[in-house]
Amino acid sequence: MIRIAIPNKGRLHDPTVSLLKEAGLPVLEGSTRKLFAKTTDPEITYLFARAADIPEYVQDGAADVGITGLDLINETDASVEVLLDLKFGSANLVLAVPEDSSITSAEQLKGMRVATEFPNITRKYFENAGVGIEIIKVSGACEMTPHVGIADAIVDISSSGTTLVTNHLKMIEKVFSSSVYLIANKKSMDKDGKISQIKTAVESVLCAKGKRYLMMNVPAESLEKVKKVLPGLAGPTVMKVESDEAMLAVHAVVQSDMIFATVSELKAAGAKDILVVPIERMMP
Repeated sequence: MIRIAIPNKGRLHDPTVSLLKEAGLPVLEGSTRKLFAKTTDPEITYLFARAADIPEYVQDGAADVGITGLDLINETDASVEVLLDLKFGSANLVLAVPEDSSITSAEQLKGMRVATEFPNITRKYFENAGVGIEIIKVSGACEMTPHVGIADAIVDISSSGTTLVTNHLKMIEKVFSSSVYLIANKKSMDKDGKISQIKTAVESVLCAKGKRYLMMNVPAESLEKVKKVLPGLAGPTVMKVESDEAMLAVHAVVQSDMIFATVSELKAAGAKDILVVPIERMMP
């Protein structure tokens, strides 16, 4: 049995559940109020947990696989196998000070107090910079600490910067860049190749994102012109069509943001009956 730990709530929950559903492992009969949930695979179950706890759950074997932020993995310094960047939940840990502060660099904070929910990442950052500070560990409302005299600066998570502006703070340096990762317990990696199957399924969804499958009929004399428009991933696939005229079927995978211009170019090159199909999964 493979147990996958996923965030039970917060900004990572919905995209995680959506990605797993696309990978063929939807949550069955589950909710954030439950601890466990089944999947369509009888050998795989979900464990709902706080995103911050997932690295240690995976490290200690309470879960074989986990999905959580890279910032949380590094903060706990968990000994886990990092398998895959899932390409969502991007955010930065930033060093920020009050907007009216004259401080413009980490070096100017020597001997001062920095509040954060990420003391280990913060400590490493300032140690690498050779700057001695006092770290004030908080568990929430970090952005308020400079305004109430608890700290001179903060290190906090920021996705868009809106929260900083709202709380009259300004970023002076980026401390750590994070996104959501698929991780695994090192001992569990040997379990009948099941974890590799999970990784491949998820990776196939990521690989398909932003791509479309094009199919068209092309007169034989127009093939070379069409091929110049359609390089595809490794060149287009060309097949003979059983027809009274010399006709070929051409298939290719292209980036979705190129579809509008590409279809127009294909028609101009002689392609007919062009069909654009979404791709759910694509094995790398």
